[in-house]
Amino acid sequence: MPATLSSTKTAAALRRSARVSAELLLVVLAATAALWVVGRMWSVIWPLIVGLLLTTLTWPLAHFLRRRGWPPALAASVVTVLFLVAAAGVVALIAVPVASEAGELSDGVVEGIEKLRQWAAGPPLNIDDAQISGGVDSVTDRIKDSVGSMVSTLFTGVSTVLNGLVTAILALFLMFFFLKDGPRFLPWLTRQLPGRLATDIPTVAARSWDTLGSFVRSQALVGLLDAVFIGLGLWILGVPLVLPLAVLTFITAFVPIVGALFAGAVAVLIALVFNGLTDALIVLAIIVVVQQLEGNVFQPIIQSRGLGLHAGVILLAVTLGSNLAGVVGSLLAVPATALIAVIWNYVREQLSDPPQDPETDPTHPGAPAPS
Repeated sequence: MPATLSSTKTAAALRRSARVSAELLLVVLAATAALWVVGRMWSVIWPLIVGLLLTTLTWPLAHFLRRRGWPPALAASVVTVLFLVAAAGVVALIAVPVASEAGELSDGVVEGIEKLRQWAAGPPLNIDDAQISGGVDSVTDRIKDSVGSMVSTLFTGVSTVLNGLVTAILALFLMFFFLKDGPRFLPWLTRQLPGRLATDIPTVAARSWDTLGSFVRSQALVGLLDAVFIGLGLWILGVPLVLPLAVLTFITAFVPIVGALFAGAVAVLIALVFNGLTDALIVLAIIVVVQQLEGNVFQPIIQSRGLGLHAGVILLAVTLGSNLAGVVGSLLAVPATALIAVIWNYVREQLSDPPQDPETDPTHPGAPAPS
């Protein structure tokens, strides 16, 4: 005889499902509200995030100076000045060689354009000068028709640059204060929080700080690998400006996707101008191979070890972050996922039952019988 459904058990299961669904809905609503608040405060939160990332990069030196007896303010000031000097040195490594090759570079660009025109005029494209002139005239007319939108785009770009400059200045000031007063933050936070929060939040904050440090170090290592392999390929091919291109590759590694595309496009252009189309295609192949190794091998393995995340989780996080928030989302996807993992692991530790001693566990076969 087939078994029949129990109306009591079915009703209980439905009530439980409804309760769980309502609780999940409340969690989603709370997360949505939190993200809305973050979006409204983004002009403050973004410099704070950049300042924290810069602090994780410069804290080892500040910590070393403080352990040698330097006053916190002096150590933070020296490290901030050294960071600015290093940033200026990086800019000089890129700008000075490029400026010295500016004349040859401009001549090479003209020559490269002429080579592309001659190549397009031959088989299989067979595009003659009249078609090229017609295309240029069409582009010119389209540009004239869209002058208004170009002006608005220009103003938008200027505003973006100014916002970036303000963000950089705020991040530098925040980095200084974090280096100076950072070790006093957790004790202060402990005194401000009531009850169990005085233990939970400082513990999570300390673990999150360690996680951010691991992220910055792993990203720097990935950028170094990119710079070494791409720079080595450029050096073997005899492409000029190898050092500036390697430095540019290292810096742009901190900006996923767009940074790699920008550095790669610059390297291919330099190779095309100075070495010709064949070497430019070889450089393009080298960059594609290195970027594929970085995205699918180096970065997941290095960051998974440093952050305690599986390589697949990192790949999915970067994909989701780039789809949700573009470049900023892809940049913050990995550290945000790592911080979520830190919070989840701590919550799981607090909700887990402590391990039972076999001698005191009454369910264990070897436990003594109660008297």
